[in-house]
Amino acid sequence: MPRRPQPLRIAIDTGGTFTDCVWIDPVTGRLRMLKVFSTPADPSQAIVGALRQIIGEKTAPTGDLILLHGTTVGTNTLLERKGARTALVTTAGFEDAIEIGRQARPKLYDFFFDRIAPLVPKDLRFGINERTASDGKILTAPTPQELQTLSAQLSAAKPQSVAISLLFSFANSKNEEAVAEALTSLPVPLSISHQILPEFREYERASTVVISAYLQPVMHRYLENLEARLPASGSRLPKIPARRAPEAGSRKPEAGPRIFVMQSSGGITALSTAAREPVRTVLSGPAGGVVGAAATARASGFDRIIAFDMGGTSTDVSLVEGEIKTATDAHIAGLPISVPMLDIHTVGAGGGSLARFDAAGVLRVGPESAGADPGPICYGSGTQPTVTDANLLLGRLQPTRFLGGDFTLDLARTRRLTQEWLKKQNSNLSLEKFAAGVIRVVNATMEKAIRVVSIERGRDPRRFALVAFGGAGGLHACALAEALSIPHVIVPALPGALSALGILASDVVKDYSRTVLWRVSGKIPAEQLNRELTELQKTAAKDFRQEKWQGSPIYNRSVDLRYRGQGYELNIPFTKNLLRDFQQEHHRRYGYAHPDRELELVTLRLRAVLKSTTRHVEKPAHVGTAALGRPGRAKLGRLSPPEVPVLFENRKLPTKIYLRDDLHSRKRYPGPAIITEYSATTVIPPGKTFHLDRAANLIVTIR
Repeated sequence: MPRRPQPLRIAIDTGGTFTDCVWIDPVTGRLRMLKVFSTPADPSQAIVGALRQIIGEKTAPTGDLILLHGTTVGTNTLLERKGARTALVTTAGFEDAIEIGRQARPKLYDFFFDRIAPLVPKDLRFGINERTASDGKILTAPTPQELQTLSAQLSAAKPQSVAISLLFSFANSKNEEAVAEALTSLPVPLSISHQILPEFREYERASTVVISAYLQPVMHRYLENLEARLPASGSRLPKIPARRAPEAGSRKPEAGPRIFVMQSSGGITALSTAAREPVRTVLSGPAGGVVGAAATARASGFDRIIAFDMGGTSTDVSLVEGEIKTATDAHIAGLPISVPMLDIHTVGAGGGSLARFDAAGVLRVGPESAGADPGPICYGSGTQPTVTDANLLLGRLQPTRFLGGDFTLDLARTRRLTQEWLKKQNSNLSLEKFAAGVIRVVNATMEKAIRVVSIERGRDPRRFALVAFGGAGGLHACALAEALSIPHVIVPALPGALSALGILASDVVKDYSRTVLWRVSGKIPAEQLNRELTELQKTAAKDFRQEKWQGSPIYNRSVDLRYRGQGYELNIPFTKNLLRDFQQEHHRRYGYAHPDRELELVTLRLRAVLKSTTRHVEKPAHVGTAALGRPGRAKLGRLSPPEVPVLFENRKLPTKIYLRDDLHSRKRYPGPAIITEYSATTVIPPGKTFHLDRAANLIVTIR
């Protein structure tokens, strides 16, 4: 019997400038990659164009196609405030909670600080006369007449999406279910708090559900466009409105691509789940980068890393000590989100960040970006200088070695337009001094971001390695590492597409939680805890069956604990030593512990993980020079490493240019040097050394 073709798994990460694709060739077993320019107006255009190039190969299989997608649609929608017209239904008297928020001032001494405006305006907030007690007892149930009136009010307001968040619905969802049932006749999607986030803290829960509702029509429309462009997609979305995704077993799977989406928590999920709860995807692409960075660093023997992802529009940094951990207190665009997310700090600094002079004549870089359209000057359309243009002017980017030689950077145009732009700004800076200034300014911004995730959180960067990736990461990593006394820089294989590579190797992850607020003293209620966590486990198993995942998930149980009277909790793995572990972690975190003080078990958490079968990200031993059989090494030539003048610290030094594929494993090379490859360029300053290790990672020794 002929062997059934294995599905082709393609991971795609959509960035502001480039869309990155990574897959394993089912015939050769080689890890392949393709970068195409993004299409910001409709990101699905770039995805479909890339898929046509990939599937059009002669080596393309005839079996199923699995598309693993990391998207920035949710993040950009929040940042640009271009989401749906959203209404909020909440308990009467709590309509303004999302505007009042917490009384903590983000900038304590700034008297002119403007609070972040809520996503739901006052005229779209509706209160319903109901009340549930903190113990789950229904004190007041909404009457049929009140529900009918609410439905009529919402119908007249004509929202595009509705968020429902009632007081203490996590303890008893009966009233919330009644409200949702009364609103099913509305032709809009409903986001319901006890389904998305059954946890306490009214403001954070309402904010999370509102964000999900605000994003849902946008994300649904984007995923529908993507489906429509793909031939006979096998992951068809339910039409809006939809309260829950249809069971996967309720229809016969269709031929064609199956689509899964990367979550902010570091795992992939089904298309229908991402469309129903888009709040879980707001850090979709950056999460893949953290997963990929941690995996590649482990292959080189580093388990304490700072992931540094510099792309075209932004830089994402994250600190990893051993296992990747999630947090539930993130803020995106100034708004709290309480679903599990990787701890990622983002700043507006990328290769496409625009340079400018402020009113005082001070040089600034970003956060505005040229993006993919028009892009940097050297791409052929842009007219305002960017970080990429500055690197080209300094000689750190080689015009004929960009994207493996497939795309030539226009140095002459960059020099001419930058000089004209400087004259318009009444600046007498030379091109070299201006470019060096741009690099110093953007490096300062990124250095501050790294300090936020390390020094400001009690971590010494000297004990970590800096994993540099993204298309521009290698250009700046060594300078940042030297400024922060970080001893090693790791540049993984395929650095410009590591986020896509991380998505390719990501596990299937589902997170569940429930607030209980139990007081304990001396002994944990193990039987009750096991019973509640088992119920969450049953829900997880059902969801995995509905989405037709194969294999047995691994269940990780944990509990949020605090001393009675405290306002914040620590998340501790659930074991028989739960209380002891809490005391130790509290002492480590805050420097003290009170073993005799009464505790509260606040929220029970379950993380269900189905391990990925793709592990090439840990040691990509078979990596093509470029994707789709591009000329790569042959096109660039096999001559001995040429030398070009490159500006380092106001000195032009002869610098060797290496093609990464030509480096000998474990041989040490001195700087200054520039290493070029298909997806990125790495700059090694003078006085540093570098080598390729057994995991095909480039290791730079800073000191």
